[in-house]
Amino acid sequence: MKKIGIMGGTFNPPHVGHLLMANEVLQALDLDEVRFMPNAIPPHKEEPNGATGEQRLHMTALAIEDHAKFKLEPYEIQKGGKSYSFETLQVLKEREPDCDFYFIIGGDMVDSLHTWYRIEDLLKLVHFVGVDRPGTEGKSELPVIHVAAPIIDVSSTLLRRRLKNNQSVRYLLPQKVEHYIREEGLYGTTTATSSH
Repeated sequence: MKKIGIMGGTFNPPHVGHLLMANEVLQALDLDEVRFMPNAIPPHKEEPNGATGEQRLHMTALAIEDHAKFKLEPYEIQKGGKSYSFETLQVLKEREPDCDFYFIIGGDMVDSLHTWYRIEDLLKLVHFVGVDRPGTEGKSELPVIHVAAPIIDVSSTLLRRRLKNNQSVRYLLPQKVEHYIREEGLYGTTTATSSH
């Protein structure tokens, strides 16, 4: 069985926190690869502002292209509509029955895992991997594999705010992603300056 990590999120934009988290789990659990899967409209958030699904997919591809074991999973963006992990994992499991899937989530999501859509059925399809984050309990009655990792407390919200205010995002975003954001004028950026 191939061991495949799945890292879902809006990736609006993808940042070094996502990359670090994925790499730590990849090493800790000896996974064959980690797939980054931007979601179309996550059920627990409003529609992401500032970047389309295609742009978020492209930024994610740029962020991971230097890592041989990081892959892009475009399924949810291509499908469109609301993204429920249960339905997505059913499709992935049918498509690749010889794979063991590990769903990577932050500590904040571990806390609310019991509220996920059809969580009992989802647990039959996937192993959950919780990466501890500052300010979260990261505790659940449900079976979760815990991975301790150095965590950078950086969020996409913070980065969007900094980009809009033309403040530096150096070392927080992959350079290629920042260039793309500025080229496309995303999140209220102006194309003129870069913090590199």
